[in-house]
Amino acid sequence: MKKILCSGFAICMLAGATFSVQAAEEEFYGVIESRPQTAEGTWVVSGRKLEVTKKTELEEKHGPLVVGACVEVEIEDGLVEEIETKKKDKCAK
Repeated sequence: MKKILCSGFAICMLAGATFSVQAAEEEFYGVIESRPQTAEGTWVVSGRKLEVTKKTELEEKHGPLVVGACVEVEIEDGLVEEIETKKKDKCAK
């Protein structure tokens, strides 16, 4: 797919440009494999490296956020918005 810079949507459409939009939101369940001692830093959940910041909401509804815990991760625009503990059956394969 070729990229075309356009100044307006109508002009782009006339030029035959195609648009691809990445999903801005993503949710998945996984198991915490590693995390820093403090909340902020790199977490690994089911093989995925996640950068947790002070803006990330951490919820411990179904137990503590420790290695081995089942969690739901919400990502928006590439940023980890929330990590919430869930019951183990949500992570069962």
